[in-house]
Amino acid sequence: MTSRTDALTPTPRSRWALGLLMFLLGGCGLAYEYTLSKIASDLLGNSVQQWATMIATMLFAMGMGADFQKHTPADRLADRLISSQIALAVLGGFGPLIMIHGFALLPQLYIIIQYALAFTVGLLIGYEIPLVMRINEESEPDMRFNLAQVLKMDYVGALVGALLWTFLLVRYLSIERISFIVALATIASSVLCYFLYRRRLSGPRARVCEIAGATVLVTLGFVFGRGLTLRAEQFLYRDPIVTSLTTPFQHVVLTQNRSGNLRCYINGHLQFNEADEQIYHENLVHPAMHIAPRREKILILGGGDGLALREVLKYPEVREVTLVDLDPMMTDLATNDPHLVRMNGGSLSDPRVTRRAATGINPGVEYRAAQTSQYELFPTETHEIATLHVINLDAAEFVKTMDSGHDVVFMDFPDPNSPDLAKLYGRPFYDHLRNRLNPGAVIVQQSGGCFQAREAFLCIGRTLQAAGFNAVPYHDNVPSFGEWGWWIATMGRSAEQTRNALGGLGKLQVPTRYLTPELVSASLAFGKNDLFSNHQDFTSLTEPRVYHYHLQGWNIEETP
Repeated sequence: MTSRTDALTPTPRSRWALGLLMFLLGGCGLAYEYTLSKIASDLLGNSVQQWATMIATMLFAMGMGADFQKHTPADRLADRLISSQIALAVLGGFGPLIMIHGFALLPQLYIIIQYALAFTVGLLIGYEIPLVMRINEESEPDMRFNLAQVLKMDYVGALVGALLWTFLLVRYLSIERISFIVALATIASSVLCYFLYRRRLSGPRARVCEIAGATVLVTLGFVFGRGLTLRAEQFLYRDPIVTSLTTPFQHVVLTQNRSGNLRCYINGHLQFNEADEQIYHENLVHPAMHIAPRREKILILGGGDGLALREVLKYPEVREVTLVDLDPMMTDLATNDPHLVRMNGGSLSDPRVTRRAATGINPGVEYRAAQTSQYELFPTETHEIATLHVINLDAAEFVKTMDSGHDVVFMDFPDPNSPDLAKLYGRPFYDHLRNRLNPGAVIVQQSGGCFQAREAFLCIGRTLQAAGFNAVPYHDNVPSFGEWGWWIATMGRSAEQTRNALGGLGKLQVPTRYLTPELVSASLAFGKNDLFSNHQDFTSLTEPRVYHYHLQGWNIEETP
């Protein structure tokens, strides 16, 4: 008969099994933190705030879990360890579904649901590690070696889990499938725990039933979770969802109503409405293109939906367009999704070229953008009008080392609703851009709600001025968003010359659906005090003033 002392004597196999167990616990715990934080940022926006507060909540709860374990009797350690792993697998696996359904069906209680879930998951993660250390103490009483055996592999697992989540899982799987895969890995750790500590279990059959039940439940969640997620998401939108895509950077939803009108939402916020997107994109592109002395080499920063590019490619003088968008999945969607292709006119597509995401600063992938003649004898004949390079990279990183020589630059960025977006409205960004423009180049910065967030709008203008640009504001009403503003800026002409050039347009040289010379001239007019501010500051790398003004203008609570 094997004595209890012999059973507790560590062997090389048991040490390897313990290392694997801690590796799985560490990796899964980190993956749960990232997954729930990603869902929170997708639903509420402001990714910096959501990631910071969610992970902080879970870390605090881990401390509470570590304290709570002291109430666990010594003869129940292995049983409670397996039960906590099963609870973590089920709760963590279904966590995204819980959050999405809570956001859709119980919006007034959603914040409570979100942080209660984060706290409970963190509590379970923090509860497990001290239990393993207490169990391991009997076979490794020296605290030095006990800590080394348990914590070393836990931290290694956390590193590997973070890398796998960031560079593999989130790139190829939807967020709810990631959570169920992590849950299955957690169940695998409970199976390992069962065999490693089976002699200590007081209820082995009950633990087997828990493991089997959780395996069935999580597997069903993995199989049917996508449908449940789409059903929950549909509660959030008035029109039927036709596309739902989670990328490493954002959550993209396309909806379409009965009349075929398409809307695009990113992280729950409307990006464009097909009914009036031409107002925004024609204002963004055509005033600058008409006053630019040259328009052969164009740079579009943002605009991964291809709608601004659609307008740019109307000009026969354009010879080269570089489009820089952070998210390769967005440019892929704009290239392949039939709804977006219908809207952008296939501006990102060409059958002769294979797309790929650029991995650094290089010319990117060439597209031969072609235009079909509607008036010649052979209407199917095409003529090359531009070479298009699509580069998937952060615009701030691209601008630092890009080649010089652009004639017109369009900055079609999201609003500065987080510090990481505010850098794209900052003086360092504009300084880098200024040094890489052709003489007389024209730039346009979309600048958000010029009345609702007036101070943010004016701060953008001051920042452009501080970077050496002569900037002129203009605005128009986009029904889906309200009164919207842009800044158009140059180096080679004064602000007054730019106003005169825009106000004196005789006719537009390309076809438009909305814009007219009269509307361009009217867009320069503001109310008596609309451009007055008591502030003289601008956005820098260390002071993201535009971010603070944006939050104040839209009455959004600022990150503490």
